[in-house]
Amino acid sequence: MKFSEMPYTRPDLDKTQLVVDGLIEQLKSADSAEKAKEAFLKIDEEGEQVETMGTLAHIRQSLNTTDEFYKQEKEFFDNAEPIFKGLMQKAALAIFSSPFRGEIEKDWGSLMFKNIEIALRTFKPEIIPDLQEENKLVTEYENLLASAKIEFDGKILNISQITPYLESPDRETRKGAAFAKAEWFNANKEYLDEAYDKLVKLRALIAKKLGYKSFLDLGYDRMGRNCYDAKMVAEFRNGVKTHIVPVTNRLKAEQAERIGVPRIEFYDNTYSFPDGNPKPQVPKDEIFRLGRQMYHELGEDTGDFIDTLLDNELLDVDSKPGKSVGGYCAYISGYKVPFIFANFNGTAGDIDVLTHEAGHAFADYLSRDLKPSALKQYRMETAEVHSMSMELFTRPWMDGFFGKDTEKYKYYQLADALIFIPYGTMVDEFQHVVFENPDMTPKERNDAWLALEGAYRPYLHLEETPFFNEGRGWQAQHHIYSLPFYYIDYCLAQTMALSFWVEDQKGHDAAWAKYHRFVSLAGTKTFTELVADAGLASPFEPGSLHGIANAVKDWLDKNPR
Repeated sequence: MKFSEMPYTRPDLDKTQLVVDGLIEQLKSADSAEKAKEAFLKIDEEGEQVETMGTLAHIRQSLNTTDEFYKQEKEFFDNAEPIFKGLMQKAALAIFSSPFRGEIEKDWGSLMFKNIEIALRTFKPEIIPDLQEENKLVTEYENLLASAKIEFDGKILNISQITPYLESPDRETRKGAAFAKAEWFNANKEYLDEAYDKLVKLRALIAKKLGYKSFLDLGYDRMGRNCYDAKMVAEFRNGVKTHIVPVTNRLKAEQAERIGVPRIEFYDNTYSFPDGNPKPQVPKDEIFRLGRQMYHELGEDTGDFIDTLLDNELLDVDSKPGKSVGGYCAYISGYKVPFIFANFNGTAGDIDVLTHEAGHAFADYLSRDLKPSALKQYRMETAEVHSMSMELFTRPWMDGFFGKDTEKYKYYQLADALIFIPYGTMVDEFQHVVFENPDMTPKERNDAWLALEGAYRPYLHLEETPFFNEGRGWQAQHHIYSLPFYYIDYCLAQTMALSFWVEDQKGHDAAWAKYHRFVSLAGTKTFTELVADAGLASPFEPGSLHGIANAVKDWLDKNPR
């Protein structure tokens, strides 16, 4: 079914609760493992119906944040989601406590129950009002970003639309665009301070009510981390500083020399080549045509997958007023299809959407028939391996999109993959600092961000750029407000994507088979188990980051731009 034809009806939560409560009683009174499983699968179906409507409302509201109908529906789900979560937690507790759990684990595995145990710690009915307030604050912040009107070049631009100017070959244009963007954020800095302050304190309060020492521990449980902890992440961050930061500093020094500037100012950071960054050489329709051809040639299952997306309006990529910023992939469970949301702006990022978000979508596509739904609910670091690896597996097809800029793009893509890791790790450490010290003032948070900039991106000079030179750059990174502790998942995943890239250099078929299996296993194994199953070194393993950094550096040295 085409996306535009998918009907939306606000779910009747009272009716859902009656049905689910009845099924929970059936589960509890079941006299066999089969009957317990049957009742739980029916609960799962009820949950998927609600989730389908919530996903449709979310997508359609983000496509047009000024749409009053879906604005109201989004508000409904912001309030309903914690209540619905409580209902699903009751069902999870019932299967978790079943006397037939041992038999059920033989069919569905033990990981599902480990994940339930973690999830049960993160919710009590008494925190429902707090969760509703948290959702409200996050939605307000995201709507603010979507409403941005930045005056530049005689136009009114949103945050996505000003991005190409930040990659202009003309340095004054880049500087002007950076200042215009900074001016918009600067005009909203009091709100940004206040909103985040409320979120930090609210999340700390929720953690306290749930019996956690701090939101740091709750945040890890919310992310469902079932195979690594904050100590292991801290060791990973140290590895990034030791092994990756020195290489990225060298790459940035080479970038400064290449583009003819004495040092990398904020407005130079994303400009990599003297004749301009690589750009797609074809329009959107041709991008889609080439994308279809690429996925038909890439590997097992990818042809049917891309046909499903393109034939059913499951991509929306045009940047337009009122549309939310950024990009994402959402899974519409009732129709067993993914949806890709993006904002094309004429930069290389347009092609990254067709690979990165398609990596997420491909994983959703492969796991669409797994039951119960818990078996396809992999953690976020695993999800990002799916997407970031797909970006690198598709490198051989880039000439169709980039033409004369192909080799430049390949250099840019690989260098950027490594350069991202320190930034993403910095975002993670910042959040650790904040939630370990929830009473920090806004200035103290900004000072902490500036200190981390010095540790992770010492090459970047911020003195000239308003707003960002105050240490406020974190306020433009929406994950910090919306999805606390998510960002390290990108970094862990990037190291694994680069590991798959190393394997792909040795032989595509064997590397793709490993990746296909990694994706197909979905949520049946933990992240570290999936990595081991693929025969790759864990990012937590001492020395693994050194090997990745050297592999990228060696390729870039052999293919200089």
